Amino acid sequence: MLRPLFFMASIFFAFQVQAIVDGHEYPFTDGTYVENYTRAQLFRELAEELRCPKCQNQNLADSNAMIASDLRRELYKQVKAGKEGNDIVDFMVNRYGEFVLYNPKIKGITLVLWFGPVALFLLALLIFFMVVRSRRKQSKQDVKDNVLDAQELQRVQQLLHKSEQEDK
Repeated sequence: MLRPLFFMASIFFAFQVQAIVDGHEYPFTDGTYVENYTRAQLFRELAEELRCPKCQNQNLADSNAMIASDLRRELYKQVKAGKEGNDIVDFMVNRYGEFVLYNPKIKGITLVLWFGPVALFLLALLIFFMVVRSRRKQSKQDVKDNVLDAQELQRVQQLLHKSEQEDK
């Protein structure tokens, strides 16, 4: 009597896979164990990859915002319906904008996001080297200006000699 019950319970749990995100369970039970596991894995990956539109720096898996729970439900529906990851991401981007992606795609609008920090760093290096070079030139010029030529040196010695004679 216990064997058939145990057998039925093990079959039930073998085909049911749950994705647990933010303490909530999202069961995947419609397909085979491998399909369910793959869908649950895709759900977890996308929940961690997509950013909450309301939160500063939290993904859908970590956010407690209401919009994040709505997005998780939408994500669950689409993954359960068998949609691919790229289709789901495209849907989310079309609906909520590029902000939902932690790594936005490289295109005209996002070039500043991708290459702006590098450009600013290179600009800072260029300014740093220009300042250093101009200060070196200025210090060399100051040294040149402080060196007395032969006529000036002779004139200083005459003035010093003249002042020594007057002191006596």
